[in-house]
Formats: sequence, structure tokens, C-alpha cells
Amino acid sequence: MAAGTSNYWEDLRKQARQLENELDLKLVSFSKLCTSYSHSSARDGRRDRYSSDTTPLLNGSSQDRMFETMAIEIEQLLARLTGVNDKMAEYTSSAGVPSLNAALMHTLQRHRDILQDYTHEFHKTKANFVAIRERENLMGSVRKDIESYKSGSGVNNRRTELFLKEHDHLRNSDRLIEETISIAMATKENMTSQRGMLKSIQSKMNTLANSPKIVFLL
Repeated sequence: MAAGTSNYWEDLRKQARQLENELDLKLVSFSKLCTSYSHSSARDGRRDRYSSDTTPLLNGSSQDRMFETMAIEIEQLLARLTGVNDKMAEYTSSAGVPSLNAALMHTLQRHRDILQDYTHEFHKTKANFVAIRERENLMGSVRKDIESYKSGSGVNNRRTELFLKEHDHLRNSDRLIEETISIAMATKENMTSQRGMLKSIQSKMNTLANSPKIVFLL
């Protein structure tokens, strides 16, 4: 019976680690998508200054679709990991092995912390992406208004000139914000890599620490 319950616990841990690894990879890709969207928006804005073509770019639409798809996939993985954590919590409360409860609770808490970190990281990256996209849509609307105004009767050139200067000022401010977000994303990716290394080291240390107890019970 003890061997059966132990196998059940190890199976849950295996599922949790697999889902965590999948989430780690997905979140890195999700972060890169946000960063590339920011960079492409800046390039497109500079190109629009010298072009009268106001047709929406396919690249932006493609990235929007990728964003929606990846967001759904990550949400599903988070939900599955939450379910596994809940099963682990149920097991620790009814394991019937008091001498191991402390070790099991410690392991469960680590998996809960990882889930919380991934959930926070996902929502933060998603919010950044949405903010960039909304800001770009606003700037695109401004560009269209400018082009429409320029293609009119040609009067009020001074007002058009001021409008263009204000648009350039907004674009420069937008570029600074995008650069700040890019730096933050790069820092986050570095931290994610370090966290993966620490998680691997911690897992090995826990395996070594729990080995004597498992052998004794068997």
C-alpha cells in the first residue's frame, strides 16, 4: 500500500515538473513575441513617416494571432498545473505517513511557488503586450488622420506642420517606452534562465535528501 501511494505521489511530481518545463518554454517564447512586436512597431512607425501607404501590415495581424494562440495555450497549461497541485495537496492531507508529511509539504510548497511565479509572469507579459498593441493602434489612427489631412485641399499647412511635429514627439516618447520594456524583457529572460538552473539544483538536492527516507520505508 505504501509503495502504491508513493508511486502516486511521484507520478504527480512528474506531471508537475513536465508542465512546469512546458510553461517555462512557452513563457520565454511569449516574452520574445512581445519584444519583437515592440521592435516591429517602432520600425513600422519610422517607415510610415516616409510612405503614404496606410494599409495595415500583415506582420502585425500575424503577431496578434500568435499572441492569442499562445495566451490560450499558456492558460490551459496553468490550469492543468493548478489541478496537479490540488491533487498533491489532497495527497499530503491524507497520506497517512506523518514522518514524511513535512517533506511532502515542502515539495508541494515549491511547486505552488513555481505556479505562482509563472502565473504572475504570464499576466505581466500579457499586459505589456496589450499595452503596446493599444498604443500602436492609437498611433496608427493618428497617422491615418495626418495622411487624410495632407491629402486634402492643401490649406492650413502650418497646422499640418504642427500636427506632424506633435506626432513625432509622441513617436519618440513611444520609442523610449518600448526600449524600457525591451530591457525589462531581457532581464526577465535572464532571471528565468537562472531560475531554471536553481530549480534543477534544488530538485537534485531534494532527491539526495529524501533518498534515505524512501529506502528506509521500503
